[in-house]
Amino acid sequence: MKNNIALFILIFILTQNTFSQETIKSRPKVGLVLSGGGAKGFAHIGVIKVLEKAGVKIDYIGGTSVGSVIGALYASGYNAAQLDSIFRDTDFNNLITDYIPRSSKNFYEKRNDELYAFSLPVKNFKVGIPLSLSKGMFNYNLINRLTKHVREIDDFNKLPIPFLCMATDIETGQQVVLNKGYLAKALIASSAFPSIFAPVELDGKLLVDGGVSNNFPVDEIRKLGADIIIGVDVQDDIKDRSSLNDATKILVQINNLQMIEKMKANKAGTDVYIKPEVNQYGIISFDAIEDIIKRGEDAANSQLDIIKKLANPSVNYTKEKLKFSSDTLEIRHININFLPNYTRSYVIGKLGFKANSKIVYNDLRVGTDNLSATQNFKSITYTIDKFENYNDLNLNLEESQQTTLLKFGMHYDGLFKSALLVNLTQKKLLSKNDVAFIDVGLGDNFRYNFEYYIDNGFHWSFGVKSKYTAFTKNVSTNFLSNFTTPQSGINILNIEYLDFTNQAYIQTVSFQKFLLGIGVENKNLKINSETISNPTPIIQNNNYWSVFESLKYDSFDNKYFPKKGWSFSTNINTYLSSSNFKNQFEPFSIAKSEFSIVKSFFKKTTIEFQVDAGLKFGKGSGPLLDFALGGFGFNPINNIKSFYGYDFLSILGNSFFRTAFLFDYEFYKKNHINFSGNFAQVKNELFETTNWISKPQYSGYALGYGLETIIGPAEIKYTWSPELNKGYTLISIGFSF
Repeated sequence: MKNNIALFILIFILTQNTFSQETIKSRPKVGLVLSGGGAKGFAHIGVIKVLEKAGVKIDYIGGTSVGSVIGALYASGYNAAQLDSIFRDTDFNNLITDYIPRSSKNFYEKRNDELYAFSLPVKNFKVGIPLSLSKGMFNYNLINRLTKHVREIDDFNKLPIPFLCMATDIETGQQVVLNKGYLAKALIASSAFPSIFAPVELDGKLLVDGGVSNNFPVDEIRKLGADIIIGVDVQDDIKDRSSLNDATKILVQINNLQMIEKMKANKAGTDVYIKPEVNQYGIISFDAIEDIIKRGEDAANSQLDIIKKLANPSVNYTKEKLKFSSDTLEIRHININFLPNYTRSYVIGKLGFKANSKIVYNDLRVGTDNLSATQNFKSITYTIDKFENYNDLNLNLEESQQTTLLKFGMHYDGLFKSALLVNLTQKKLLSKNDVAFIDVGLGDNFRYNFEYYIDNGFHWSFGVKSKYTAFTKNVSTNFLSNFTTPQSGINILNIEYLDFTNQAYIQTVSFQKFLLGIGVENKNLKINSETISNPTPIIQNNNYWSVFESLKYDSFDNKYFPKKGWSFSTNINTYLSSSNFKNQFEPFSIAKSEFSIVKSFFKKTTIEFQVDAGLKFGKGSGPLLDFALGGFGFNPINNIKSFYGYDFLSILGNSFFRTAFLFDYEFYKKNHINFSGNFAQVKNELFETTNWISKPQYSGYALGYGLETIIGPAEIKYTWSPELNKGYTLISIGFSF
């Protein structure tokens, strides 16, 4: 009896063990396939959240474009909640524009981005179009940081979940399966949507978005060993003409026309086909992320009964949150490919750190941003080889062949009126580190600005410039009284103001924010007025020779609507000689200083505080270079400065002290309302006594609306002063020049 019971127990145990092994062995391997679709791919996150909640363990992942990025992050260890946070916190507009922080740009590069709306390459005297909107540097840095925990894995089958993604060989049109190599670079290649992102060179092939050749790699995941395929399709269906209302939709339609038959076959290869309702969104509908994720959840929940059958009932599967190790990198070597025109020291100087140093990923981002900001490189990629206690950084830079650019901008303000800015820029004109450009302003008042500059980085650099500025303006006789006695009965007169300035200078730049320059200057200033043309319309015509020094610091994150940072500048011109029609001159100097600081609070509200002052030392040769305050929105010239509440050139004196504040609230993305106030003392010899710290002579306020646009800020302000019985409505549109 005892033997029979023992035999029965043994048979029961063996049977249960065999059943358990067969159950484990028979559990189907689940593959997840995520299609491309730009912003519509956010729906993948919603689907993954439902799969995870249902307890479905994913064994293989394959994706294309945005599907490859989301799939790779999930395969590397992130769970659904982390994916949701990552994508909600990412500014995708920065991704599209290849955003480079202002702090990574030197003064020339800041000027370039804050003056022109767009630029076109020129080759062999023919104007072309840019290769893409973005080089993908912002995207590459982001993905590198997000995948840092698996950077040593070069076989994607060895990721926590085996993974592959698709790209397209742009030279052959053939699909390319990416399952080995450096993960971040593979993802950049897979998501390089033509015309938005530049092609990526990988293993000798020039690759673009995998959606061009295979947007739904069901067969490839089946080959890995998946028994069950869950396919999530966010690709557009074929649209009619009424829906093809922007360039991106037309590009997607062209691609879909080629892919529609292949998509039908791939769709048939899925076991669970999930099609979120996202057709009303475009590939750049980034602002709709919350709704798109929700639509992914809704689509998956509609098939929840089928999805639950794929979960293992004997195991309560939960994907754990990925835990991160230190963000620190011990860099032993920095390997840089050969560059014909740029030295290793130039690259290391821009990078900001050297070999045998300890950095964090943000240092790497800042360094590559500095390199990208120079616009000297067509492509910047890097890999990090991980060893036991250190890392090697491998930089691969491809020099840009675009040395000639045609740039355009536009502007309107109340002083210079309307103008179209046309710029021609030539790099490597005489040496490999130089740049020459000429700006021509065409409109109500002709202007030009020519500059040639040899950039030696942190070492002393050399430049020459020539600038011509002119405007016409109705001014009160108060302005004219500084120069001559006006004819009786004239209250308003029309003047023509002409400035022709030439400089030669040397300067040095540190940390992209600090500039010190010295130089010599020749300036011709002339004021004409046909209103009082007897005996001559020339009121003043002086030709000055001077030496100058300038010191600048600028850490603002945005020139026009800053949220943080501070700036400081001081300029001193010592005028040594002058030839003028009165033959009267005594040497004199003019000193100017400006200081601004910006702080943010309540997330979208900022306050800026400004202080600036100027004074003239010595008798000089008349008031032609005195300070003239009033108006808003124009690019300062000589000592003509803005001041709320007063008309242009209406407050005059050879010295001034001004303070100002500005409250700005960004009530909607790139839309601002602001309130400003400024207060000033302006008079001759202001600083000879302590009266300049007394109650201000002049005050003014402004209430305004500002919009950040592709051509620069568009602002309208109503300004008024308690001292006057009228206000002014002032408009400024576009980057100021």
